[in-house]
Amino acid sequence: MAELAELEDPKTREVNERHVNDHGVNLGKLRALAKRLKTRQELACQLWETGDTAARLLAILICRPKAFERDELDVMLREARTPKVHDWLVNNVVKKNPHSEKLRLAWSADPDPVVASAGWALTTDRVARKPEGLDLAALLDVIEAEMKDAPDRLQWAMNHCLAQIGIEHAEHRARAIGIGERLEVLKDYPTSPGCTSPFAPVWITEMVRRQQDS
Repeated sequence: MAELAELEDPKTREVNERHVNDHGVNLGKLRALAKRLKTRQELACQLWETGDTAARLLAILICRPKAFERDELDVMLREARTPKVHDWLVNNVVKKNPHSEKLRLAWSADPDPVVASAGWALTTDRVARKPEGLDLAALLDVIEAEMKDAPDRLQWAMNHCLAQIGIEHAEHRARAIGIGERLEVLKDYPTSPGCTSPFAPVWITEMVRRQQDS
């Protein structure tokens, strides 16, 4: 914790807090510290318990993802209220854990929209990597009915799933683009030059074009 405190930088904190992430540690330096520590599950658990955002990010980097029980991960996700901790926990730990599928199903139906967004993130991963057994048409039904009025974090996750279905599954592409065009979610989202818009019809079309060109 003392070493993390030494890495704290006010300018980094100022930038992060604009995105609701309450820490001031440069992520490159955090990763360098994690590389030096290597995998240390007990220390990771101790760091998580501090509640400090930088400590929790470090904990995610040095933990053993498969070592956590389902209930432990459920509690951790509900405690992970800052976006960066939430995203790293889902992508770096839960996706690699044997309980990920049960958590995906439970979280997707959770009344807490932040928890539900984690379920949708896991679903998006399955759409891309292991779609067998997923009812993609039913997922599109839910997205069409609920995405427009969903809270920001959940809306973003559902929109990512919509785009992924359209990108990866040609048989559902026209419908996915149509849903995006009708709902207009993130249509006016500011996009930096050289970056792809998160507006699903544009996102799908651009990624499919790249696949065809490669």
